[in-house]
Amino acid sequence: MSQVWLALQAGVQVLFAALLLGAGLPAIFALGMRSLAYGAGGTAEVAMDSKPRPIGKVLAAVCFGVVVAAILLGITWIVATGMGYSLVFDHLLPSFRKK
Repeated sequence: MSQVWLALQAGVQVLFAALLLGAGLPAIFALGMRSLAYGAGGTAEVAMDSKPRPIGKVLAAVCFGVVVAAILLGITWIVATGMGYSLVFDHLLPSFRKK
């Protein structure tokens, strides 16, 4: 019974990773694009007379920053694993540890 429980735990972990990376990052990118259009105002929005909104540009920058950070972290993990290191998060910051 413990093997079934371990298999279910691993399946749930894979499900969360797939939702985060498979659907989460594109959704954050889409939110950034929508925020960029909101920040531009004018013809980018539905209303023609809307003025530019700086908060939309700030939110877009945060969304794009999260997506870029996730991509860079993924590339770092792939390269570190290939070079014989493991990527660990001991103190909230990623660091390398020899395998």
